[in-house]
Amino acid sequence: MTAIQNVLIPTDFSTTSDAALRHAVTMARTFGARLYVLHVPGRTGENFEANFPIGQFERLASEKLALLLSPEEIAQLKPEYALRIGAPADEIVQYAKTRDVDLIVMGTHGRSGVAHLLLGSVAEHVVRMAPCPVLLVRSLKSGSAKFSERPSIDATPLLSENSTNVV
Repeated sequence: MTAIQNVLIPTDFSTTSDAALRHAVTMARTFGARLYVLHVPGRTGENFEANFPIGQFERLASEKLALLLSPEEIAQLKPEYALRIGAPADEIVQYAKTRDVDLIVMGTHGRSGVAHLLLGSVAEHVVRMAPCPVLLVRSLKSGSAKFSERPSIDATPLLSENSTNVV
């Protein structure tokens, strides 16, 4: 069995990321792991946030990150919040390497067809480059993943020493 000591949740503040956050919190609690919460807005032009003056952007992103977890979750998990500017997949993978992350839990928007060809998939790139397993979480339908939902999962059988990067 692979020990899970550090869990990373990259977020873009979407409903899908909120669903992934709930799973990441559950995993961190289950394994007694440290939780890292990362926001990477993307290159200028890909995401409106990256066009803000950097000081204003950092303040707004920090405020959003601080609201993702309840006070109880913050007290229990003592998360580390981080903001990186750059190509999201590259920044997520680099952050995971520098923090010795054992599991990345991230949302995937499930784009296909033309949207996938034009936009690519951050999740797909992370899975290919990650130094650890990646758990991809998809929201069942737009707006269905509520902040207060607490997923009930037993992660123990999902992770083994022979796990591939996709869990």
